[in-house]
Amino acid sequence: MRLWFNNYIILSFSIAITSFSTVAQLYESQGQATIENGNIESARQHAMENALKKALLVAGASVSSVQQVVNGLITQDEISIRASGSVNAIELIDEVHSNDIITVTIRADIFPQEKQCFSADFRKTLLMTRSKLLHREQANIGSIYDLDKSSIGLLSSKFKANSRYIDAKLFNKSVNQFTRFNQSMNFEAIKQLSVSLADRTDSHYILYSEIIDVSFNNEATNNWQFWQSDIYNRNFAIALYIYNGTSGELTFEKQYRNTALWTFNKRTAVDVNSDNFWQSDYGTMINNTLNALARDIDENIMCEPTQAKIVRVSGNKITFNLGKRHGVKVGDEFTLLHKSNFTSDVGISYAGLEVSSYKVKVTSTSMQSAVAISSDSGLLGNIQINDLAVRY
Repeated sequence: MRLWFNNYIILSFSIAITSFSTVAQLYESQGQATIENGNIESARQHAMENALKKALLVAGASVSSVQQVVNGLITQDEISIRASGSVNAIELIDEVHSNDIITVTIRADIFPQEKQCFSADFRKTLLMTRSKLLHREQANIGSIYDLDKSSIGLLSSKFKANSRYIDAKLFNKSVNQFTRFNQSMNFEAIKQLSVSLADRTDSHYILYSEIIDVSFNNEATNNWQFWQSDIYNRNFAIALYIYNGTSGELTFEKQYRNTALWTFNKRTAVDVNSDNFWQSDYGTMINNTLNALARDIDENIMCEPTQAKIVRVSGNKITFNLGKRHGVKVGDEFTLLHKSNFTSDVGISYAGLEVSSYKVKVTSTSMQSAVAISSDSGLLGNIQINDLAVRY
């Protein structure tokens, strides 16, 4: 199935590119969407938009939303696109339906741009910390006190099964101090916590989340069915925060809110790890919310700079904490950066990086690390452990 479309230029869509190659390249990308109310066509459209956005980002486009890249409807034989003037055609090469999720694989014919999203070549390690149920009294009905733990566990499994850009690690045994620091607006403590967790777990990004609402709506949905117990809608709202493990700075923040029928008896304790819960209306709604959350994280982390920490320096050779597991290959080139963090007079810490004159090329890889040598075989001067190797 090959989909052709007209090509338009949006003047307000900004890309830092001045010239294009005359030879187009094929980019293969996957996208996902939730099938809602049985509407497969709509889900397919959103999945293809998701996949096209990823392909454009890897090819070098800088986008802030799908609407800036794609503005049209998919029909059986064509797709109308508004893009930056570099996409020729899209081919739908695979489509899989599983548990109300549609996954498509597309092949896009794109003119490559000078500036590419090189960091999309590598998977970033994302440490997923235990979520926090903020208002535990709201969990009394159904005794769903472990919803925070089960939700983040399910989100982790989604990344492990589907993400091409994130290597997820789950730290779900204990609650950290993020919520306490966040509520007291102690952002410096959050920075220190994030850097500490990243150091201890060899991670690039840290994810914190808070379940902020599992309350019931006040009005029953079945008042006319007087012979039945009242059935109420129950809310689910979750806030997530992603911090850079090197600088401790906030990278991504968003809240998600939805509602669904609570079909269980109010006096019954519900096992939030059971199929019975996750196949219910309320469990399905949470699952769909987590799908949207996972897609947003994947897209926002994809083109963030991949910052590998240097863990060993020896002459003209370094070892850093990216390896085969993250997509690093022999021959990949990296630029070296010096960390130069500083603290202001009022006690606020800021991340600082100084670009060195050194470039290195990878000569060998293991699953978790890689060894690289300087391009000119010269000594690496003042490069130190905990400096960074990056590819933008």
